[in-house]
Amino acid sequence: MIHFEWPWLLLVLPLPLLVRWLFPARMTVEQAALKVPFLDDFSDAETKSVTQNQKWPLWVASIAWVLLVIACTRPQWLGEPIEQAVSGRDLMLAVDLSGSMEVQDFFINKRAVDRLTAIKYVANDFINRRVGDRLGLILFGTQAYLQTPLTFDRKTVMTLLDESAIGLAGDNTAIGDAIGLAIKRLKNQPADSRVLILLTDGANTAGEVSPLKAAELAAANKLKIYTIGVGADEMIVRSFFGSRKVNPSTDLDENTLVKIAESTGGRYFRARNAEELNNIYMLLDQLEPIEKDKQFFRPRTDLFYWPLGLALALSGLIGFYKTKWS
Repeated sequence: MIHFEWPWLLLVLPLPLLVRWLFPARMTVEQAALKVPFLDDFSDAETKSVTQNQKWPLWVASIAWVLLVIACTRPQWLGEPIEQAVSGRDLMLAVDLSGSMEVQDFFINKRAVDRLTAIKYVANDFINRRVGDRLGLILFGTQAYLQTPLTFDRKTVMTLLDESAIGLAGDNTAIGDAIGLAIKRLKNQPADSRVLILLTDGANTAGEVSPLKAAELAAANKLKIYTIGVGADEMIVRSFFGSRKVNPSTDLDENTLVKIAESTGGRYFRARNAEELNNIYMLLDQLEPIEKDKQFFRPRTDLFYWPLGLALALSGLIGFYKTKWS
């Protein structure tokens, strides 16, 4: 099906006739200084020939004008309707990039990796499943930054998360500022669709807003927060004196994370390994299911370049003719 984006431009089609009628060509009549009667027959034949030769450029120019006007209306080919599931939920991810995230206490495919790498590995599948949600990404350390505003483009969110690096936002942890930034970005969205998933491995050590004060503001703005504490309970550290077990998550402030989640109607989760982190994301899919509000859109393919190209070609033909025979 062909659709014209600006069909009202077809009203300019009679414009050349209107200009010709309002501003007629001025006729220049020159009398010959010497009239030779028997040359009239040759003059009439030459005039007819010239008149016939001048008709076809006029018709070609008229066709070129019509094609140019059609191109200006922006014709488009509308494809078949395609169904899209839209949930209407606005979901923001806040990921900790502080220095402690470089601890390698997670294992992926039997290989030790740091906490941020594990988050990226598991979060990509979660993001890819959130069809119909608008997703955003906040990165925080000493300061909180909006890395990706709310968007349906899941691929961009995954790419920018993959490009994040430990220490990019500073070595400390500003949990309160991250929540405050999420409130700011989500406060103008529908109240029943605001969700923040906050992943951290430590306690609040920076920022201008305390986490609990930020949680109060989040509850007042009907922002539901799911907090995830990242880090293993124990790991083996090898040194010159042998191996020993340590708790790499001693700095994790679970009490505060629990209070943040409970005060906003969310939940707190503990991710000690990649498998638990993946299970948490699967559970979040159940707690915040993707609704099936169907919307349809029709893909559009622009066709204006076809009439525009023909109009330019015909104009070039007229120009070549004028140059050759002038």
